[in-house]
Amino acid sequence: MKKILLAAAGVIVLLVGGLAAFGLYRKHQGSDVHGSSTQEFVTTHEEPAAPPPVAKIRWPMYRYDASRQGNAERMLVEPPYKPLWFFRAHSLVEFPPAVAYGRLYFANADGTLFAVDTKRVKARWTYRTHRCTASTPAVDNHTVFMTFLNKPPCNATRSGLDGMVVALNADTGKVRWRVKIAPSESSPLVVDGVVYVGDWNGKVYALSAATGATRWTFQTGDKVKDAVAYAGGRVYFGSYDHHVYALNARTGKLFWRASAQQRLGARGRFYSTPAVAYGRVYIGSTDGKVYSFGATSGKLRWSHGTGDYVYASPAVWQERVFAGSYNGTMYAFDAATGDVRWKFKANGAISGSPIVISDILYFSTLKGRTYGLDPRSGKVLWTFRRGSYAAVVSDRRRLYLVGLARIFALAPRKRG
Repeated sequence: MKKILLAAAGVIVLLVGGLAAFGLYRKHQGSDVHGSSTQEFVTTHEEPAAPPPVAKIRWPMYRYDASRQGNAERMLVEPPYKPLWFFRAHSLVEFPPAVAYGRLYFANADGTLFAVDTKRVKARWTYRTHRCTASTPAVDNHTVFMTFLNKPPCNATRSGLDGMVVALNADTGKVRWRVKIAPSESSPLVVDGVVYVGDWNGKVYALSAATGATRWTFQTGDKVKDAVAYAGGRVYFGSYDHHVYALNARTGKLFWRASAQQRLGARGRFYSTPAVAYGRVYIGSTDGKVYSFGATSGKLRWSHGTGDYVYASPAVWQERVFAGSYNGTMYAFDAATGDVRWKFKANGAISGSPIVISDILYFSTLKGRTYGLDPRSGKVLWTFRRGSYAAVVSDRRRLYLVGLARIFALAPRKRG
């Protein structure tokens, strides 16, 4: 009997200890950091510059511009919309297109890169790799730059896997150069004749846009899956090694390395692409937090938990930061302090990144719905029963929406 009582007491102690540990875990998860509007926060913010009209490049890269703010204010579209056409991509399209020269450039999960004419609704050319893909091309100087993963199985992690970066003629699809790297799902960044990408070996490359020659490389401690952002002569990115980095864009020299917050359990990894604005770097993490670091110092300026993974890349608009959580909630944060301005519960998990076009916040859910919200209040202005990972892009006259294996073209309805 005594042994039974001792055993029962031991179980109770373990249960109490487990509950206490869980309580500490949850408490530690909730340790948000409140920010300040006077510390490394620049209110004289300039909106991302739209591509020049003569270039005929309407949406050059993932998140629209080099700072990855996801803010395209100068488009001429607003809801409600009417569907015009759709294009069958034959397999999943996870990331949104780049738009240039009257074409949509995007890749499907089977490794086919398309150049779709938006007037004829027909592929001008295709480039087939039979590789896994999870990125958006970049377009510059009549060249399309794209990264590819390994060949299937897509989630393979054994050593020796290879990926590549390819540059193709935007008009013909002819390969201009090809560079072999580790598998990459890093949407290319093109600035001043240099292409920046990351790979699964934890390396970031700066390549010549003209030839593919390596300018410099930088090694992190784990996979770099996000896209690189640029602002003020620096490039910014996150790594699966729990850190965010700022490098000299010309030389690759490290300026600073910041960290996800310490916590019980696994620390946060960074899949989300950073957005740079107001002298800050905004990025989501797998620990469920959205972080704000000083762009100059790398110091943590604020953090806020969302309750689940934040794969999505933040969008920035009028001193607000928008980020979706895998628990289906879209958050609007004060860009300076991290205070929640509003939050909106959608119909499903949010994996893809929000985008602001002409004062409308768009995002899609994994349950196949796209929302258009008022970014000031979170009020629903428009919905569409398609969409999943990516949200929308625009060529100033139309909205293009990714719905799993289809691309939809939508035109604003004339208000009567």
